[in-house]
Amino acid sequence: MSTTVFVSGATGFIAQHIVKLLLENNHKVVGSVRSAKKGEELTSSIKNAGLSADNFTFEVVEDIAAKGAFDEALKKHPQVTVFLHTASPFHFDVKDIKKDLIDPAVEGTTNALNAIKEYGSSVKKVVVTSSYATVSGFGELVTPGKTVDETSWNPITHEQALKDPMAGYIGSKKFAEKTVWDFIEQNKPQWQVSIINPVYVFGPQAFEVKDKSKLNTSNEIINSILKAGKDKDQPQQFAGYFIDVRDVAKAEIVAFEKEEAVDQRLILSEGPFTTDKILNILKKDFKQLELPTLDESKKINWDSTESIINNEKTKKILGFKFIDLEQSVDDTVAQILND
Repeated sequence: MSTTVFVSGATGFIAQHIVKLLLENNHKVVGSVRSAKKGEELTSSIKNAGLSADNFTFEVVEDIAAKGAFDEALKKHPQVTVFLHTASPFHFDVKDIKKDLIDPAVEGTTNALNAIKEYGSSVKKVVVTSSYATVSGFGELVTPGKTVDETSWNPITHEQALKDPMAGYIGSKKFAEKTVWDFIEQNKPQWQVSIINPVYVFGPQAFEVKDKSKLNTSNEIINSILKAGKDKDQPQQFAGYFIDVRDVAKAEIVAFEKEEAVDQRLILSEGPFTTDKILNILKKDFKQLELPTLDESKKINWDSTESIINNEKTKKILGFKFIDLEQSVDDTVAQILND
């Protein structure tokens, strides 16, 4: 049965996969975009992929942090029954942490929730894309070896979030997610909510890559290894958890379709990764590439930097197997090389 789904921030890395999967499943999609140009580009990508562009419309929301940002878009589409909120800043190129990261995340979420309350009379399900950043502490706030699960919260405070852009991003995700739960408690809306908390998101772009010089923040970890090989350089080394973007899109749809997902926080993580692990996959599967040799002294000991994720509850609710690291890396790199 066709459902009309509103996807905020529809041109984002994760959001494009959600749009694609919704259209493949014969849903109608209304996407919010920052400009008509971006909306037209996405419509063109949808057509080029052989999907039904007739089932996709876009609404321009220039600034999600502006009061009433989503009001007009929802007024125009009273048929919307599901609202997927993915729009939020994820970059570290900021001058003012509060103004550029924290406020847009919190205000954007508040505006979406208020618009649904006032003008989303048919909305039954809301899924908010949050982040693993809300679950576990990072940097000075991490407790290596400590187990975290769907009930855990990052202890970061507003004051700590203003320290640097990374802390600002982490804080923005926590404060935005807290805003959702507070809103539900205070307003007791007619719709039900689920929260998606992905870790680093790898995987190919949903549509053709127009600009390979800089990919989304997570995929730049993979791309930076390829660039370092070409430039005879050292990539920055990372360690953390990953999930494939196609699994995030699937989880978003399961979250509004399955009753078990209501009022749940879902941690999307397939497992750990390090730059070293990714490099070994590339050496095995892309023998033609010129790849860097990592500086052994800069290798990150994953056990000393990360909490341990227990997301068995999430996996049980979702009911599908996640894509593994090798496939995720291989598909990402194949697209970079072939497009």
